[in-house]
Amino acid sequence: MIKENLAQVHERINAACARCGRTPDKITLVSVSKTKPFSMIEECIAAGEHVFGENYVQELCEKYAQCQSDSITWHMIGHLQRNKVKYIIDKAALIHSVDSLRLAAQIESEAAKRELIMNILLEVNIAEEESKWGFTADETKAAVRQIATEFPHVRVRGLMTSAPYTEDPESNRPHFRRLHALFTDIQTHPPKDASGQPVCFDTLSMGMTGDYEVAIEEGATMIRVGTGIFGERSYL
Repeated sequence: MIKENLAQVHERINAACARCGRTPDKITLVSVSKTKPFSMIEECIAAGEHVFGENYVQELCEKYAQCQSDSITWHMIGHLQRNKVKYIIDKAALIHSVDSLRLAAQIESEAAKRELIMNILLEVNIAEEESKWGFTADETKAAVRQIATEFPHVRVRGLMTSAPYTEDPESNRPHFRRLHALFTDIQTHPPKDASGQPVCFDTLSMGMTGDYEVAIEEGATMIRVGTGIFGERSYL
């Protein structure tokens, strides 16, 4: 099932790229494996995938410990509490869900202790939903600038959003378009880090199972697909 699902996802990625004049190699697929057993992840690996996203710290740590391959990378995509940062600081290749300067400061502290650099995305509540975490669009530029200059062990690589759940993916197109415009503006005029070097701002994570084709058409460089690969999730 997983192999066939992945084939369909890649077909849809290819088609979306063709429609907007992009190439599929510019899109990173994050296979969202939350609540799924490691045996399903192994099927995904056998089918050629190597980037996995987890929503829960405990799950990421457990699956990281089970994985024997150095070619696999783990992304933290769910809401991250500051007191849990220490558990994933040396395991996640990218934290998508940095939704406050206080969380960024905690990541800086833990990364400094381990003498490593942590790549992050700022979570932007682009649709301004009361139920969602994240920076507002107006706060984002200043936050990128502050993190770049004040936190030497943190690298802001781009932006992330979780668009509203909808039966009609077209309804999220304006949100994706607006976030891409913000991303492009920052990318065109990147802030400098403490050493005076422009930050590498290259990742726009948006689009999930229900709307990733629209997200690609609107400029996503990274999509997060769970149900479309693994089937309906079973909650813990």
